[in-house]
Amino acid sequence: MRRAALPKGKMIKVAAISMAVLAVAGCTSIRESRGFVNDPLLVRTVQPGIDNRRSVEATLGRPTYESQYGEKTWYYISSVTGRRPFVRPRIREHSVLTVKFDDTGSVSSVETKGMDEVVFLQPDGDKTPTLGRERGFLEDLFGNIGQVGGVGPGGPAGP
Repeated sequence: MRRAALPKGKMIKVAAISMAVLAVAGCTSIRESRGFVNDPLLVRTVQPGIDNRRSVEATLGRPTYESQYGEKTWYYISSVTGRRPFVRPRIREHSVLTVKFDDTGSVSSVETKGMDEVVFLQPDGDKTPTLGRERGFLEDLFGNIGQVGGVGPGGPAGP
């Protein structure tokens, strides 16, 4: 038994629709989670005055950063980025969970901050100004000839 082939016009339409679907699918954004996976249920279980460093680490894991000076603070940083093909990723969601500890190691406060607290810095130019003069390639290459290993101010060291 032989199957009937699709007419040429229908085959072209099916091929065009298939190509359009593939093109649209290729332009969708790819979502990636980076850093701490922010689970609101786990975050709510950390209670000031009840939990300590060990219980927070057991619940949330190791922090992304720890404060080095001042009040002992753990930071859990979470970001979700979206990236389209051939384009740099952009941050879609960002949060910082801050857990502060008192001198005894008990949790004193838990605070979450989001995208509204983020500061975006734009560097000014592509060069960093430095002191001194600007040397060329040949000066860098030949500038120290005769400078290293020469006779010092007291003359050659002899026996």
